[in-house]
Amino acid sequence: MMRLLLIDTCGGEGSVALAEGESPKVVASEVLPGRSASERLIPAIRQEMEDKGWRLSDLMAIVVVHGPGSFTGVRVGLSAAKGLCEAGRIPLIAVSRLALIANAVGKMEGEVCAVLDAGRGEFYCGVYAGQRKISESLLTAEEVARAAEGVSALVSCEPKVVEVLSALGPHLVGEPKADDALPFALEKIAREEFDDPATIDANYLRRTDLEIFAKVAKGASR
Repeated sequence: MMRLLLIDTCGGEGSVALAEGESPKVVASEVLPGRSASERLIPAIRQEMEDKGWRLSDLMAIVVVHGPGSFTGVRVGLSAAKGLCEAGRIPLIAVSRLALIANAVGKMEGEVCAVLDAGRGEFYCGVYAGQRKISESLLTAEEVARAAEGVSALVSCEPKVVEVLSALGPHLVGEPKADDALPFALEKIAREEFDDPATIDANYLRRTDLEIFAKVAKGASR
C-alpha cells in the first residue's frame, strides 16, 4: 500500500494532504489560512499523520509543489519537505505549480498555457500537453501572447492576471492545493522519477544573466 504526504505553500493559502492506497486517493487534507504556513505547516503535518496513525517511515514519498509563487511560501514548503525527506530517508517528488493550474481546466485537446503574476510586468508561463511539460519561462505580456498562440486554453488562478491578459481570453480557475499534485506524483512514481533533496531548488523561473543583459541593452538602444 502506498502512502504519500503532499505539501503546497506557494499561494495565498497553504495546504497539506495525505494519500493512501494501491491506487492512492486523498484521505486527509488541511488548508493553512493566509500566510500562516510558516508557523502551522509542521504542526499540521504532524497532526494529520497522528490522526491516521502514520509514522514518517510509512511514507513512500513526500510530494511538494516547489513554485513558482510567493518567495517565502515556496521556501517554507520546500524546506519542510527536504528536511523530512532527509530525516526519514524518504524519496522526494517536486511538482510545478504551473502544472497544477494547467491541469485545473480539465481534459482538453491540445496544449494549455498556465500563467501567474511574476511582478514588474512579467509573468510565469507554463505550456502543458496533459501532464507533459512543453515549456516554462518568465515572459512579458507580449511574449505570453506569442506563447499562447495555438493553445487550447490560457488559464490562471489569479484574477489580476485574467484582467491584465483579458484580450487573450483567459480562464480563471481555483487556486491549486496540495492534493492537486497527486496525479503528477503518481506519474513520476510510475517512472521512478524522484528528486534529490540535497540539490532540488525552488522553481522561480528567473531570467538568466544573458537574458537580463540583452533586455537592458535592447532598452538602452531605443
